[in-house]
Amino acid sequence: MSVRAAVISQIETVAREKSLKLPPLADDLVLLGSGLDSLSLAILVVRLADQLGYDPFEAGLSEMPITLGDFIRMYERHAA
Repeated sequence: MSVRAAVISQIETVAREKSLKLPPLADDLVLLGSGLDSLSLAILVVRLADQLGYDPFEAGLSEMPITLGDFIRMYERHAA
């Protein structure tokens, strides 16, 4: 599974579990406008760390990605 597919899949899973309605998951989607709240984003990051081997907070992330595309590219650059 590609990094992009893994991220999208985890977003959809978290949203489904939290009964959240997501807009279309396009690269230009602003994360804060995606329907995911801060707890959902935290769950997403933990699951992606387990799946992809990269935790942006543990790695000292200095700036949070703004868009979904930025978020995916961050994982693509650092995936184990």
